[in-house]
Amino acid sequence: MEFFALVTWVCFFLGGTIAIGQPASIAFSETEGALNLGGAGQAPTIVIDSKDWAGVSRAGNDLANDFGLVTGTKGKVASSTLGISNGAVIIAGTIGKSPLIDSLVSAGKIDISNIKGKWESFSSALVEKPVEGVDRALVLAGSDKRGTIYAIYDVSEQIGVSPWYWWADVPPKKHTALYALPATKTQGPPSIKYRGLFINDEQPALTNWVKSNYGGVYNSQFHAKVFELLLRLRANYFWPAMWASKFHVDDSKNGPLADEMGIVMGTSHTEPMARADKEKVKPWDWKSNQNNLKKYMQDGATRSKNWEVVWTLGMRGDGDTGSPTLDAKTLVDVFTAQQSILKSTLDVSSLNAVPQMWCVYKEVGGYYQAGMKVPEDITILWSDDNSGNIQRLPISSEANRIGNAGVYLHFDYVGKYCPGDPRNYKWINTIQLSKTWQQMHLAHQKNATQIWIVNVGDLKPLEIPISHFLDMAYDISKFMTPDSTDRWLISWATREFGETVARGTAEVMATYGKLIIRRKYELLNMSPFLYSTSNYDEAEIVLHEWEDLQSKTQALYDQLDSTTQTSFFEMVLHPVMAGRIVQQVYINAGRNKAHAAQKRMSTNELAADVKAAYAQDSVIQKRYHGLLNGKWNHMMDQIHFGYNNWYAMLLFGSFFNNRVNTSNRQDPSSNTMPSVSTIGTTAPSSGLMGVSIQGSAASAPDSALSLLALDPYSPENRTIDIYARGSGTADFTITPSSSYVRVSPSQGTISYPSGTSTIRATISVDWASAQNGSSTSSITITPKSGTAVKLTLPLNNVAIPASFKGYVESNGVVAMEMAHFTDRTSSSSGASLEAVPNYGRTHSGLTLLPVTAGTQTTATGPSAIYAFYSFTSASSAKLIAYLPPSFNVNPSSPLKFAVSLDEGTAISSTPVPSSALGSMPSGWSESVINGARVVKIDLGKVDKGAHKLKVWLLEPGTVLHRLVVDLGGVKDSYLGPPESSKAGY
Repeated sequence: MEFFALVTWVCFFLGGTIAIGQPASIAFSETEGALNLGGAGQAPTIVIDSKDWAGVSRAGNDLANDFGLVTGTKGKVASSTLGISNGAVIIAGTIGKSPLIDSLVSAGKIDISNIKGKWESFSSALVEKPVEGVDRALVLAGSDKRGTIYAIYDVSEQIGVSPWYWWADVPPKKHTALYALPATKTQGPPSIKYRGLFINDEQPALTNWVKSNYGGVYNSQFHAKVFELLLRLRANYFWPAMWASKFHVDDSKNGPLADEMGIVMGTSHTEPMARADKEKVKPWDWKSNQNNLKKYMQDGATRSKNWEVVWTLGMRGDGDTGSPTLDAKTLVDVFTAQQSILKSTLDVSSLNAVPQMWCVYKEVGGYYQAGMKVPEDITILWSDDNSGNIQRLPISSEANRIGNAGVYLHFDYVGKYCPGDPRNYKWINTIQLSKTWQQMHLAHQKNATQIWIVNVGDLKPLEIPISHFLDMAYDISKFMTPDSTDRWLISWATREFGETVARGTAEVMATYGKLIIRRKYELLNMSPFLYSTSNYDEAEIVLHEWEDLQSKTQALYDQLDSTTQTSFFEMVLHPVMAGRIVQQVYINAGRNKAHAAQKRMSTNELAADVKAAYAQDSVIQKRYHGLLNGKWNHMMDQIHFGYNNWYAMLLFGSFFNNRVNTSNRQDPSSNTMPSVSTIGTTAPSSGLMGVSIQGSAASAPDSALSLLALDPYSPENRTIDIYARGSGTADFTITPSSSYVRVSPSQGTISYPSGTSTIRATISVDWASAQNGSSTSSITITPKSGTAVKLTLPLNNVAIPASFKGYVESNGVVAMEMAHFTDRTSSSSGASLEAVPNYGRTHSGLTLLPVTAGTQTTATGPSAIYAFYSFTSASSAKLIAYLPPSFNVNPSSPLKFAVSLDEGTAISSTPVPSSALGSMPSGWSESVINGARVVKIDLGKVDKGAHKLKVWLLEPGTVLHRLVVDLGGVKDSYLGPPESSKAGY
């Protein structure tokens, strides 16, 4: 669905308020039957029984402050209704913990039948005369501690306080009046039971920031801010930073604070039994040091036994590595010991109600593959590949486990690097939200619903993907359709920045997702250079896309008031601006090398541009660090140019020496600009003027050039570059041999070092006057002095039938975007192929829904049809299919699609090779680095005329990015040819 159509959905998704996806309970103008909660000089009294949870009272105080942020008048918090003489009242409390709420239930004042006994649920209702002396009150009743806390923060969000008011400086929305609507609503239980974040890879940015603001320790003051954010985002689960910190030891208040506020603590996949990595005993080896390890684990259980914990079980090697002495049998012994410790320490006969987790991460998958039996009461936490691609999900034999299953996802990664493998990514946001939707929607539908946790690195630069991920985890019902991410973006932007810029901001971030999925910043310096500098104008077009995106983003920023501009800069403008700079540096460094080979004086201009852009990177960093008098100083300390080493890790202790081999370090100690070259200014003997064209790295007059063929359906402009090859000035004229061929400009002057060193001329054809069929014209570029250049121009004046609808071939290529199918066929089972907007590297994706539909066949499954018209006859055409770097999440039912041409025999493809759990399939590194797996299929002979390409997605989870029919004309490039022209749409 295009963005202009999405605006009709905004009111639905916003629920009429600025709380994302939540039913409205607050209005900003007087409404019949509503209760006036506050305004200038007026604020409610928030009543929370003194016997309720301390975390509930803490949230109540936050709500009182939030009223002050919105209206200018803070609310009051009271422990009873006694003495309240007038004014608005909000009563909040937990069923079974708040005598006040329980009395309202007993008196029949509130109905809790829809939430009682449920996990993290709440009701909200206006109640007449709830207690003596109070005429009306807004009553918030929670089924448990967090249910009540979420109810309180729901009001905060609805009155205009973003969950990111502190962490991203989103200004509260000012209102002169606030009214509680006369509607009863219930929320919960959440879609995912445990939903949370893992702060990891926190050097250097977050740790440097913590040093500046919290004395260098991840203490309770720091965690209070994090926990409040989690609760406002309706999350409940947390893995603390682990690189150089010890959550419980660094500050003895950390554990009690988490319990008080309602945060369920966990630890990472390499930190069993609620103990930090930095607390580990040595040697960390079960076979040789079992007694000491058991005591270590017992101490962890004892320390945290009275708090809410999801206990991490199992064991890995020291420093986030595999252990040479661990195998499936030994790990079962570890489980047995850990569960015995938990039973005795928690004094329970069964662990069925005790949340436990075993993360199937890296080499651990091999143990499971070997047939290891995991106790039924342990949640299996399936991991992605560190790059957002889930490796495995529950299969039928795992569907009814007591502990169920979950997913560990990465928005940030640091780890072992081998040449050719994906690298660290931990600078700024590089997450495509539509891909997160596809993977996590699949996970939910495959019943991985117990735990969702995501590695968020430094936390701060990942505000948008964090919000998206946690909103999905809280209420997946709002995310059941492929367009839900685009709708969510509009809702999110409305909440943070206001309705005026919401649609534009959503478009910006959706586009940003497509641009950064192509390759992460840390991988842009890999050789050879990423984008083609000769074919399809690819490098320049990509750079223009970034420049256009920044221009649109800046225009949105300029519409905002100064306070809102700060948060917009942090979350939207900065990643676009900083990302554009990195792209400009690498793209123009690549163009610099290409232009040097052609002896263009623009080589020197591009070298200067790269140096200037590289210098601008530090200016942008300083701007970020200077926000709000340095509030976020150090948050952009992460190196992001010149990744090829890991020297910086040497600074941070033995943990990192264990975590990765020293020979595999990939995080450089400082930013490094890519090399550029300059060339001399003496013109060659053939003259100052040089000429280059698309599709060729050669230049004239040194080489004879023939332009790529042009026809009425060519999707790209056909251009000529005329440029200086030394110091001096040269006038030139451009003369086509045919009257129906036009070139603009038809003359010009190139000059170096002053003036314009390069002029680009664009060719157009009056096809109504041109010769029908194939012909050849020529274009001559004549300098005032020097050698003239004559270019051959092949022309194909062809036409398609007026009734044809579909893609039109040009130059032996048909490039198709998945959302632009000509037709679809349906399935009697209700399965369908649906477009995923803003998915993949160029436009959209195609996927099979619902993902519970099961394996399909070409006989009965739904299909999408892509019609195309060919002017070229090819004896051996190829179909190039672009897919995401996904995994076969069900090994026995691998991802699969099929195609047929003109109702011929269907050709099936299983794009992802099978692999053992814990290892990566063939082609994984390349596909992750490139953001796409590319598959080629032989279509056989394709004659001239109209054709229909039918596509089936035969296994749920299969997604296609893009299709290209190669009739012999596809040229080397990274993204593939531009989308072909369409007729009849």
